[in-house]
Amino acid sequence: MTSQSTTSSVPLARADHIGSLLRPGKLRRAFRDFNDAAIGEPEFRAIQDEAIRDIIRLQHDVGLEVVNDGEFRRGSYWSRFVQRTPGLAVGDAVFKFHDDQGHEADFTAPHVHERVARGGPIAVDEVAFVRALSAAVTKVTLPSPSTMHFWGGTHYADRGIYASAEDFFADLARVYRGEIADLAAAGAQYVQLDEVPLAMLCDRSVRDHVAAGGQDPDRLVDLYVGAINQAVEERPSGLRIGVHMCRGNFKGLYLSAGGYDSVAEKLFAGAHVDHFLLEYDTARAGDFAPLRFVPKHKGVVLGLVSSKVAALEPIDGLRRRVDEAAKHVDAARLAISPQCGFASTVAGNPIGEDDMRAKLGLVVEAARVIWS
Repeated sequence: MTSQSTTSSVPLARADHIGSLLRPGKLRRAFRDFNDAAIGEPEFRAIQDEAIRDIIRLQHDVGLEVVNDGEFRRGSYWSRFVQRTPGLAVGDAVFKFHDDQGHEADFTAPHVHERVARGGPIAVDEVAFVRALSAAVTKVTLPSPSTMHFWGGTHYADRGIYASAEDFFADLARVYRGEIADLAAAGAQYVQLDEVPLAMLCDRSVRDHVAAGGQDPDRLVDLYVGAINQAVEERPSGLRIGVHMCRGNFKGLYLSAGGYDSVAEKLFAGAHVDHFLLEYDTARAGDFAPLRFVPKHKGVVLGLVSSKVAALEPIDGLRRRVDEAAKHVDAARLAISPQCGFASTVAGNPIGEDDMRAKLGLVVEAARVIWS
């Protein structure tokens, strides 16, 4: 067992994707019908199974060497973790999604209502199903530990449950360590932690909001990097761990903006993971200069292809962007992906399934051209 990255800094594949994929219409209807008790668990699971077989086939067809189940068994990227972890429930977030036109959307988020503990497997069945259908590298995503703390501010938990956030994260880390061990035993070769709060703490307005609520943004950065390290502390040797930095993704809306400068040194140097998957599809992500803090034993997957718009990025433009990033991280340690998933929730982004397929194909072709 190991607590720090000991694997190669070369990415598992030059073409990666973040995990969530557009649910087909039949599956979206099945989620609605199951929630309304119009269909039972066996029928719901059969529809999920059919959709997952199809989405694995799509990933094979476009040439991806890293595959997953599209998060097709989840209502959102964090929902299963909350549903299957005693002590976690759903509450309201103190932030809003928004876009450049002024549209806003409230959202729900994890809330702690009693001490957390591992109640059993969370995503093991997802991995086992994929492994039975694909010889490609099997990837599985988990929400980052900070996901269970950040959204409620100082009211992340009911009063009196935890004396400190450190106490909470110690309990939560045991949940992650048990799950990661079981995921590896089921055949997962690659676990990705989806990290939104640390990405939000790159945004000055978010940091001001956090400070106004009585918290120190820099202390939260330390706390959340430490929580990642606690979570992966006993990961099986050879299992790759990546951290995806996400600024929010809901029906094309986002939560924050800002370059990685305010978290880069602590996160890139301090997190005991193998690589980082970083959003770089718009100017909201800033420039590549913070990549200078990525140690030589870690890699970076550049999220240069947008999962929110249908227009295809020119490969020459993607190559130039990779060349710019390579001024800070050797190109041998780089890969390419969409900036985020295509459907962090069942609703998905405002593009079509054909658009998604074209985007994934573009990632594969760009990787072939750039690293040929």
